[in-house]
Amino acid sequence: MAISSDTRRNLLLAALPDEDWSRWLPHLEPVDLPQGQVLYESGSHVKHVYFPVSGIVSKMYVTLNGATSELAVVGKEGVIGTTLFLGGDTTLNQAVVLSSGKAFRMSAKVLLAEFKSSTLVPHLLLRYTQALMTQMAQTAACNRLHTLDRQLCRWLLMITDRTGSDEILMTHETIANMLGVRREGVTEAAIKLQRDGVIRYARGRILVLDRTGLATRSCECYGVVKREYDRLLMIRYELPATS
Repeated sequence: MAISSDTRRNLLLAALPDEDWSRWLPHLEPVDLPQGQVLYESGSHVKHVYFPVSGIVSKMYVTLNGATSELAVVGKEGVIGTTLFLGGDTTLNQAVVLSSGKAFRMSAKVLLAEFKSSTLVPHLLLRYTQALMTQMAQTAACNRLHTLDRQLCRWLLMITDRTGSDEILMTHETIANMLGVRREGVTEAAIKLQRDGVIRYARGRILVLDRTGLATRSCECYGVVKREYDRLLMIRYELPATS
């Protein structure tokens, strides 16, 4: 991976002014994110933060008996390890690579130093954290209030937004684990979408054919989260005005 250019494929790193980016560059280590890799276990200490440039990382809640439910998905728009700059050095949730890709890793020590010394970095990372918390809150509401059909549409849209591709390589079993539902329910919902010409799927490969149709069938949760990410992140960050 070409470090000098590929770091900018992550939207948070791309939002850094050149001066900050140049200072960060020597501390950004390119790493592979193979599918299934656990970046953090629940309760583990955060030693590094990860800025994905491709692939998807899922923040998971894992119960004592091993059941799982997805809290949020993170791709090239974000960072894994937000608990670090919120004042904690451990995480309550598991972070696992859902779709293989690549990332840049930075030590927790370096990021904390930047967070404390920079004017822009806290502004940037806390705005991202606000967007992430919106996604987590909306996911909890969606899982409680909306049908599986609508949840699946929301989830597929969020994944394609973060990968930039209409193709998702994932089994129904994996999706069911993310949503905390039975695999048969995901299969039934996917059959309806395929019958309506919205997606096509076969052997762990889902191709989105009609994003507008998918958005129409989704609940309002997708729009709420997307608008908040757009409002908070899809801008060129500038230093706050000073008096």
